[in-house]
Amino acid sequence: MEEELKCPVCGSLFREPIILPCSHNVCLPCARTIAVQTPDGEQHLPQPLLLSRGSGLPAGAAATPSLEHDAAAGPACSGAGGSAAGGLGGGAGGGGDHADKLSLYSETDSGYGSYTPSLKSPNGVRVLPMVPAPPGSSAAAARGAACSSLSSSSSSITCPQCHRSASLDHRGLRGFQRNRLLEAIVQRYQQGRGAVPGASAAAAVAICQLCDRTPPEPAATLCEQCDVLYCAACQLKCHPSRGPFAKHRLVQPPPPPAPAEAASGPTSAAQGAPSGGSGCKSPGGAGAGATGGSTARKFPTCPEHEMENYSMYCVSCRTPVCYLCLEEGRHAKHEVKPLGAMWKQHKAQLSQALNGVSDKAKEAKEFLVQLKNILQQIQENGLDYEACLVAQCDALVDALTRQKAKLLTKVTKEREHKLKMVWDQINHCTLKLRQSTGLMEYCLEVIKENDPSGFLQISDALIKRVQVSQEQWVKGALEPKVSAEFDLTLDSEPLLQAIHQLDFIQMKLPPVPLLQLEKCCTRNNSVTLAWRMPPFTHSPVDGYILELDDGAGGQFREVYVGKETLCTIDGLHFNSTYNARVKAFNSSGVGPYSKTVVLQTSDVAWFTFDPNSGHRDIILSNDNQTATCSSYDDRVVLGTAAFSKGVHYWELHVDRYDNHPDPAFGVARASVVKDMMLGKDDKAWAMYVDNNRSWFMHCNSHTNRTEGGVCKGATVGVLLDLNKHTLTFFINGQQQGPTAFSHVDGVFMPALSLNRNVQVTLHTGLEVPTNLGRPKLSGN
Repeated sequence: MEEELKCPVCGSLFREPIILPCSHNVCLPCARTIAVQTPDGEQHLPQPLLLSRGSGLPAGAAATPSLEHDAAAGPACSGAGGSAAGGLGGGAGGGGDHADKLSLYSETDSGYGSYTPSLKSPNGVRVLPMVPAPPGSSAAAARGAACSSLSSSSSSITCPQCHRSASLDHRGLRGFQRNRLLEAIVQRYQQGRGAVPGASAAAAVAICQLCDRTPPEPAATLCEQCDVLYCAACQLKCHPSRGPFAKHRLVQPPPPPAPAEAASGPTSAAQGAPSGGSGCKSPGGAGAGATGGSTARKFPTCPEHEMENYSMYCVSCRTPVCYLCLEEGRHAKHEVKPLGAMWKQHKAQLSQALNGVSDKAKEAKEFLVQLKNILQQIQENGLDYEACLVAQCDALVDALTRQKAKLLTKVTKEREHKLKMVWDQINHCTLKLRQSTGLMEYCLEVIKENDPSGFLQISDALIKRVQVSQEQWVKGALEPKVSAEFDLTLDSEPLLQAIHQLDFIQMKLPPVPLLQLEKCCTRNNSVTLAWRMPPFTHSPVDGYILELDDGAGGQFREVYVGKETLCTIDGLHFNSTYNARVKAFNSSGVGPYSKTVVLQTSDVAWFTFDPNSGHRDIILSNDNQTATCSSYDDRVVLGTAAFSKGVHYWELHVDRYDNHPDPAFGVARASVVKDMMLGKDDKAWAMYVDNNRSWFMHCNSHTNRTEGGVCKGATVGVLLDLNKHTLTFFINGQQQGPTAFSHVDGVFMPALSLNRNVQVTLHTGLEVPTNLGRPKLSGN
């Protein structure tokens, strides 16, 4: 996380950070060193003012410590030269005033622009070039010329991270918001590491900063606007609840600081003497706010109305605002929402984004372990191959000496290449992991903060950074680029005259195929399987063998042999569970089996009439679900499904029925005769029916005449129970006669015979009905 808390200019932990328009942060002292004027302004900038800005000092060595001091240094440009001159303090005051009074400069109306660096500091950030003062001019005259130049020229500051330029308004750097939340996290981080020098025991309680008693009284309240601690007496005397103080917010004093937080206490107390009757503008208040850590935490106030706290959030501008901004400022007509609600919403968004980065970081750690294991395997495999190679080459004596060196070089190069690839990937992944982990820790610290406005100032940028960090872990980033295996096998059998052509050959069995589960599926009574070879596979593959069991846990059988990696098997049992596996083979033999995949076929059958198996006089329509005939003779058509086990039910609706024909419904073998009524041969089992009665027929044997026929609009149901080996028929929901056929075994297809006087529509995919009526009594 420490990288998140360092200034990109000076490289140290943030001091008085400000938020640039691009959402990046920079130290206020460092901001003064990188603020630049237009070329016209730079040509007439006096040298003393440049020196006061810190261009001759180390980066980040700011002359003024806080935004409040910048305001105090403002009169230096008004002509009072004596107040700004005299030693380093006067020079620093003039430089700070100059940096904070810079006016607008931008390449575009948006306030952003690019720049071409001319002079750079040692860390690569552009700084203002040194321009000598006009000859013969005094320091006071130089300051006067500087103020005149500033009022007529414009300035900007370039972000050291994204290199976008932001214009400065009449307030200069004071126009940028102070990142109090980041400041508190930096201080807490320093305290956690014990980095605050000179730490001493803190006072038991917070004390009044304006008391003239010895010792001072304990503090009773803290003014958030004045940033001063008051006891009860001093609050009534110096901070009455009327006049300009009526709008100030008084809160309970914070808890006493930890030992590390109290390190700057004596300094704050020394600076905290009141300078007048009112405590609001005392330097002590500012000092306590800047150095007192969590004991005098100052929350951000509106930059346009400095005495007002943030109370709402402007959705249009994406920034916290005070109530005066809504009443009389530029946010009056903007959409606003409660500060607390937006705080919680942005916290939730950041937390959600962090979950994705956390998962990727966990995967990255596991990936690093995998890469280190690959390193070990590469080392071990490389040594094994070298030992084997040396043994084989020594057996060939002098004739193999020169070839042995050549082959050893190949193994070494292969190992070095693999090691280099893995090390490069480890270094790259470690860097991204460190960046993501640092960002996570920083974001978690931000989430712990209870300052809504401070959080919302940086939440958008943090959410974007977290999302970008998550996108860095693209698919394939956590897969090794090389394999630990060395596919090198030496063949020591060739004759002596072939020694000079001796080289590595591949004689390994193919590896285990990987089933692609996302592409494996079932449809009706067919299954589709897909597979591929693992990455970094160098062994040749001549083909694959796909095996499937019988759907009841029986023995596997080969259902496909070939080079394709996608296969569909049709004609399986409905409502059955199949196990499938695949293996590869080459000239060296057959490789191991893949993992077994379990596939479940459909519970009910969806099928249509088969146009390929029907008689040529059959006419199909409605996506092969409606059938009729062009002949006065009976013709047969079959369904597209075949059944050998399970319970199946389908219905046929009579759409047209003329001149009392005798359509037949039932099941048949694929080889049934198709130019006569269904059931007249031994390949079909059927019920034929007219408008008054029905008969069951098989091998041209008519049995069980039953009263009740069909007409237009009737529905005939067929129930094939291959678990009980029975066939039953229904008309309009009532069983027609007894069970038609028993001892039905084998593979059956739905079948129908009809002539031109009948048209029926097939309905499939039906569950077996449980409310069918009792059977009608047969007539004989």
